[in-house]
Order: sequence, then structure tokens, then C-alpha cells
Amino acid sequence: MSTDTMSTDMLADQTYDEDIIATTAIGRSLGTDYFGLRDELTEAERDYLKRTRTFVDTEVLPVINGYWERAEFPWELIKKMSVLGIIGDGIEGYGCPPMSPVAAGLIHMELNRGDGSIGTILAVQAGLAMRSIWMLGSEEQKQRWLPGMAALDLLGAFALTEPEHGSDAVALETTATRDGDGYVLDGEKRWIGNGSMADVIVVWARDTTDGKVKGFLVEKDAPGYDARVIMGKASVRAVLQADITLTGVRVPVGNVLPGAQSFKDAARVLASTRIAVAWGALGHAVAAYEAALSYTKQRNQFGKPLVRFQLVQDQLVKMLAEVTAMQLYCLRVSRLDEQGKLTDTIAALAKMNNTLKARQVIAEARDLLGGNGILLDYHVMRHMVDIEAIYTYEGTEHIQTLLVGRDITGVGAFS
Repeated sequence: MSTDTMSTDMLADQTYDEDIIATTAIGRSLGTDYFGLRDELTEAERDYLKRTRTFVDTEVLPVINGYWERAEFPWELIKKMSVLGIIGDGIEGYGCPPMSPVAAGLIHMELNRGDGSIGTILAVQAGLAMRSIWMLGSEEQKQRWLPGMAALDLLGAFALTEPEHGSDAVALETTATRDGDGYVLDGEKRWIGNGSMADVIVVWARDTTDGKVKGFLVEKDAPGYDARVIMGKASVRAVLQADITLTGVRVPVGNVLPGAQSFKDAARVLASTRIAVAWGALGHAVAAYEAALSYTKQRNQFGKPLVRFQLVQDQLVKMLAEVTAMQLYCLRVSRLDEQGKLTDTIAALAKMNNTLKARQVIAEARDLLGGNGILLDYHVMRHMVDIEAIYTYEGTEHIQTLLVGRDITGVGAFS
């Protein structure tokens, strides 16, 4: 018998105490962390991680399948989130809890580990709507809206995408016409998260006077604002996206974002949220990996647990390798953000990599669960369809690739 064969046989015959397995890096109470990256976190960052993870485990996971299956907005969970002190995405002041970019990312990761709809609600509320007001709004606008939004007393929405302009959002056709002491908005928007229920909607429109893209705060129940919930979604079903029609919607000049003077300003908001998307994709991948690891330890086939099979271990290790690489991406780009060194293209590369790898990890998990993988009880299928939305929004993998490609070659491959 060769040494290699002997080693393999010895490994096959060896049994492991479950208590020992539970104390390894992949069995810690705060989740998968094979490289011990938690040691790189500050005490405050670990607190945000633990607080959000506990909320997901105790409040979200026991009930979220029902909300997802019914395509129902989870008001009960949103109300509970309001007391956690996790809404703000790193915005300074205005009732937002102080948090580093890493802490904000950990929150996105954990909420998406629970459910893509919950994660999307945070991304729209804090990452897009609140951040638009914080980055581009007047002091009066910030004081008026941000404290209530941080407490989730007020919901926000971000209306940029149009029926005919998804990836080429810069070509938007919604118009803003100056009329006396305000503007009149006309046009259509699509895929607007929270758009049917928001108290304030950041609407991007082209000024008919100078042709520039500008931002406008449209308030709830404004005459001429019509939002219809998009039905038939198979992804992020518990967050409501809307088709919006704006017909002669009047916006006072006090509701115009003074810092939004071109599409580049809208792009700055989007760029700042791509890190959150990378963290969110990581959350989906972690959920799928942990579900697959737990399942294969418990599921017996051919007289022994699935984890005793070499092919299963091969899949699990490769999934772990991708998850760990995604964690390294997230931690590094957030630290760069903290240091003021983050570029749009670095954020784009992180978003591209993590959404792509999350799809692969989740597909492997679905495979390992066999027929049970399509049941909501095991959560993996919900993550599998939810990652499709996250893979697409805020710029598809292909758009992010072209942004990075232009940066490294100096040649733009798209208009």
C-alpha cells in the first residue's frame, strides 16, 4: 500500500467529535471566518456584526419565507429594525448611528444573509435615498428628512431607472421644466424600490432649460405621481418595486437637490453604494455555504453523512475559498473607503467579483442539497433567485467590467 493510499484510508476511517467541529473557524457563533478576519475588526464593528446577526437569526429567518412567498412587504421586521440603530450606512450626524465603512458593510452582509429583500430595503433607504440627500441636499433638506429616515419613521426611494433606460441610465428621458417658483416633472420610472410607499422619492430628471440631469425630492401623495407595484417577480419578492408615472408633478424649488447638477452627481451616489452591494452578495454566499455545510453534516446517504464523501468535501472547500476571497475584497475596499483612497473602479471590481462569485457559491449549495435544495425550508433557493436581482442592479457585471476595463486600458469600450 502506498503512503498516499494509507493516508486516504486513515482519513476515511477517522471520526471527529462534534464539539471539536463546532469550535473550528467555520463553526463560530458569528459565522464563517476561516482566515480569522474578525480579529481585524474594531470592537464597535464587532458589535454591529453581532447585533445584526442576532436580529437575522432570531427575527428574520423564522418568518421571512412567508413574506417572500406571499410577496409581502415585511413591516413587522422593519419596525423591529428601527430600534437596532443600524440605519445610516455611514452617514455622519442627523440621527444616524456612527459607523465605519466596514461596520456599514457588515450590516449589509448580515441582512442579506437573512434575506435579499431586507438587504435591498436597507440599500434603498440608506444607501440611495438618504445618501442622495446627505451628499447632495441642502442643510434644510438634511434636517427635514434624514433623522426620520434613520429611525425608519419615514421611507425613501431612489428613482433613476426608466423603462427604456436601464444600463444606459444617463440617457434618461424624464423631464423637469421650470415653472415659476418650482419645476414640473413628466416621465416614467421603473424598478423603483419602495416607490409605492415612500414618504420621499429622489427623482432624477433632465432640465429642459440646460439639458442637465438634476435631483428632485418628490413627496408622498404629490398630485400627478402614480406608482404601481410590479407583479410577478421571482426575486427579492418581499420588497416592493414600482413602475412610476410622473404627470405634471410640481416640485417646489426648496425640494431641488442643490448639489445635483449633472448625471455625474447621480453616479457618485451609485458608486458609493457598490461596496454595499459587494457586502450584500457576500451575505448571500455565506448563507448558502453555511446551509450546505450544515446539511451535508446531517444528511445520510449510502450509510454515512454526505461530508464523508470526497466530492462533497471538494465542493465545500471550493465554496469556502470563494467566500473567503469575497470577505477579503470587502474588508479591503471598505478600509480604502475609510482612508479616502477608494476609487469608483475599485468599487466596481468588488461589486463585479462578489456578485459573480455569489451566484457560483449558491449554485454549488443548491447542488449539494439535492431535491431539498428547491424548498424554502432550506433557504438556499430563495438566495439563489434573490442573487439574480443583486447581480443586476446598480450596474450589471458587464457594465462594471467595462468601467474597470476602461480604467486599466485607457480605452472606453462603450459610449
